[in-house]
Amino acid sequence: MRALARAIHAHELPAVEKIAEESHDDPFEVLISTMLSAQTRDPVTAAASARLFKVARTPRAMATLTGKQIEKAIFPVGFYHTKAKVIRDICRTLLKDYGGRVPDEIDELLKLKGVGRKTANLVVTLGYRKPGICVDTHVHRISNRWGYIKTKDPKESEFALRAKLPKKYWIEYNDLLVTFGQHLCRPISPLCSQCPVRQYCARVGVTVSRQ
Repeated sequence: MRALARAIHAHELPAVEKIAEESHDDPFEVLISTMLSAQTRDPVTAAASARLFKVARTPRAMATLTGKQIEKAIFPVGFYHTKAKVIRDICRTLLKDYGGRVPDEIDELLKLKGVGRKTANLVVTLGYRKPGICVDTHVHRISNRWGYIKTKDPKESEFALRAKLPKKYWIEYNDLLVTFGQHLCRPISPLCSQCPVRQYCARVGVTVSRQ
């Protein structure tokens, strides 16, 4: 973990992590920006989140916006029309059922429309600094490439990592592997010659790598 941290030090944090840092770990901003990030590049996510939070930063304020207003703020994120509707629904649910507060438990977060395990874990870890393991495509892919776990999908990976990864690394694991996966351990032709943990890697499924 220390070697990974040193290797990615010069690279920018993923968009949601950067937003969490700038908002002082605001759970609502983490929740909304994570939803915007699905099927969307980091620069687009960051810009869209900034525009939306400039208009409304709380569930109560955001619930007063029309779908068109939200769409205008978040365009061109992927599936912006659907996301605008889901965001309004979530804000109304937070006001109705949770007193305007974002839940700090994964099981409660999963009750919100459009919230899956990845989003729930990010809210818990980045918004509340509580233990959780957010598994996206990078975490699932790299953990299996290393041979650290052997799983078929992100959900299975999450529970395998919960059983094996020391708890003190849970929160930072996603941050490190997402950045590592974007810049070095890429899906196709990874930069194995520059890898700081090559000696520990089983290179499962790697047939071609680059210098």
